[in-house]
Amino acid sequence: MEYFVIGERELVIAFNLVGVQGVVAQNREEALAAFNRITGRGGVQGVPSSERPKVLVLTEAVSALLEEEVLSWQRGAQYPLIVEVPGIHGRLEGKKSLSDAIREAVGISV
Repeated sequence: MEYFVIGERELVIAFNLVGVQGVVAQNREEALAAFNRITGRGGVQGVPSSERPKVLVLTEAVSALLEEEVLSWQRGAQYPLIVEVPGIHGRLEGKKSLSDAIREAVGISV
């Protein structure tokens, strides 16, 4: 499994159509359970490390629900790499686009 998605129902269905597995998360408990299962955090018996995805796609809404866990995971520099994407209702207010983040970090417009 190379990719896995956690997000709203419609987004998970869209990813499934192109062959990416995923889990629908409607609240923090569902999102945290899926995150822990995929990453193996919290002593949860989840996906074996050899079968974990390389990229975990989270919608911005799910990422906001799991902000502390996501930051902790990213600081540990472990796989899967976490990528945030806008949800079906568009970008959350206050979130930077990838282009904005690159422009800010590098000073080059893409």
